[in-house]
Amino acid sequence: MLNKVMIIGRLGADPEMRYTQSGSPVTTLRVATDESYTDKDGNRMERTEWHRIVVFQRAAENCNQYLRKGSLVYVEGKLTTRKWQDQNGQDRYTTEIRADRVQFLDRRSASAPGEGEEYGNFRPPRQARQENTYRASDKGQRSQAPRQESNYEDLGPAFPSEASTMDDIPF
Repeated sequence: MLNKVMIIGRLGADPEMRYTQSGSPVTTLRVATDESYTDKDGNRMERTEWHRIVVFQRAAENCNQYLRKGSLVYVEGKLTTRKWQDQNGQDRYTTEIRADRVQFLDRRSASAPGEGEEYGNFRPPRQARQENTYRASDKGQRSQAPRQESNYEDLGPAFPSEASTMDDIPF
């Protein structure tokens, strides 16, 4: 069976970090994705979908430190459903994405590490584009050093609604 989720979106709020009973960090991200399309009557429609992302261990700490409301992220993970009881003793359920990988897609900003600041075990060189990726495994989290690229490649708009040629999408 396959349980895989991949999204690119923007944080709708600052990350929220808490700790488990055993002291492990857990960060929750609220990420918005959107789609824009033309309906059968020719009207331009937009829809935003909100996703709750849960990140553990070292990746949770890094997300909490470097991400802010509005940050653009790529998330890979799996859907999980959690059950708890509310104040009235009623069973409640929530479906969320348990992140296996979080990649920061924004260009360097004031919240990202700058010259001379350590980023995990990596010190970014001057004027290099960096992509910040954190992966999780079943045995815990491990930090992967950000990849460096000397040439920036424009990948186009982050959301379909930012593209001007999206009118021909059939949904």
